[in-house]
Parts: sequence; structure tokens; C-alpha cells
Amino acid sequence: QVQLVESGGGLVQAGGSLRLSCAASGLTFSTYAMGWVRQAPGKEREFVASIGWSGGTTSYTDSVKGRFTISRDNAKNTAYLQMNKVKPEDTAVYYCAAPGGPGRSTCAPTRPASYTYWGQGTQVTVSS
Repeated sequence: QVQLVESGGGLVQAGGSLRLSCAASGLTFSTYAMGWVRQAPGKEREFVASIGWSGGTTSYTDSVKGRFTISRDNAKNTAYLQMNKVKPEDTAVYYCAAPGGPGRSTCAPTRPASYTYWGQGTQVTVSS
């Protein structure tokens, strides 16, 4: 079955950096778009970033543009989220997600409802 395992979360000071990783198995990773979605306490899940299977298409929510970078290594079946200049409002559980099937190389879904497979999440806490 499909498994997505996140790592790299933790406590970081405002202005600092973190890199999240998502190791995928049980799917042909190189044909799937991947996404990162976060959920802060008391709030709904929020799209953060996504990347098409070739890596040539990326999408970001406005609040992280210029600070976060999504990438992938298809040889390692791993997606990444590089988080720079983090802010306290970035504090949330970050989930890695994959859609229900392969798509076009330009497909990088931006709605949490577009994703079928989810990891267990990794906590990111930004102190001020």
C-alpha cells in the first residue's frame, strides 16, 4: 500500500530554516504529483506547496512564496520542503500528500481535497 513518511520537523526560531522530507513507497513516485499541506491548531488544513512529477511545475500558497521551496528526487522517491525565513504563523503540523493516481507532468494540485494519500504529519513550531 502507499506510505508517505515525513521527517525533519521540530522547533526553530523565527527567521530560521528547516527542511522537511517525505519518503514515499507503494507507488510509482516518478509519475505522481506531490504536495505539502499544513494544519494549525483549531484551523482547517491549508495547501502549502505542490510539485508535478517531473519537477518542472510548482505551486505555492501566497503566504510562503519566496520563503519555501518544494522539490523532489525521483531516484530517491522523496519530496522535500525547504522552509526559510520561517514565521510564528508557520507553526503547524505539516503533511505530505499524493493524489489518487498519476497525472500530467504539469499537474500540481493546490486543493487539499485533491489528495488521496497522506503521511502521518510532522510538527513544525516556530518561536518568536
